[in-house]
Amino acid sequence: MRRVVIHAGFHKTGTTSLQQTLRANRAALRPEIRLVLRPGMTALCDSARAYSRSREDYDLGMVKYEAALLIESLQAEQATTLVISSEDLSGHMPGRHGLHGYGAAPHLMRALSVALKTAAPDDEVSFFFTTRAADPWLRSCYAQNLRASRMVLDEADYLKRRKTSADHDRILEEIKRETPGHALIDARLEDHGDRPLGIAEAMLDYLQFDEKRRKTLVAGKAHTRNPKLPDALLTEFLALNRSDLSPVDLKKAKRALIEGAG
Repeated sequence: MRRVVIHAGFHKTGTTSLQQTLRANRAALRPEIRLVLRPGMTALCDSARAYSRSREDYDLGMVKYEAALLIESLQAEQATTLVISSEDLSGHMPGRHGLHGYGAAPHLMRALSVALKTAAPDDEVSFFFTTRAADPWLRSCYAQNLRASRMVLDEADYLKRRKTSADHDRILEEIKRETPGHALIDARLEDHGDRPLGIAEAMLDYLQFDEKRRKTLVAGKAHTRNPKLPDALLTEFLALNRSDLSPVDLKKAKRALIEGAG
């Protein structure tokens, strides 16, 4: 029986570190483990994000369709485990497009479950989520939204308005109810951040990856550097977002600030 592990987020919980570490060690993970990241399932990720905004049956149907196509394209794969990893599978990050949380995630996980079990009924599907303590998660999401969108809220207002979106335990309980019969693993960033490979160790634990071979693996770039932007730069981003700059000029101004800070 082949295992399919769906790592669907959440955003800002070490997902990039986990993905970069697994990608950096693709050859070492073979032949048992095949890794599928966003570039290998762009249409599926785009469909999931579209559904998180629209909540339309059509978009959820597209999620099922693209998921079935993906798993069918991997039918000849010899690996005994598929790891499908992208936080976009849970939809847009809260704070984008007026979204206040991961309300779409339980429906998306159910859609993935139905599609994969229909297309490959012999596969064993499980869900793997990385989570994070509420306050640092909210602050990290705020910084990301400030940098990547025209967020005009200050940090205090954002933390107050988006507080409920940080209740990952509640969302995971809803996902469990929508995906009965499937294992759901919750790996907290704080529990694994100091390990040699960071949060990727939690995935390797779940996969029961050989300890001797694990010692030969290398950490991805996101785990070996701190990508946090200085508070002064975030203050400048907020001022730019509140300005009357055009979208194109705003993007250029932010890029210049980031390059100057680097």
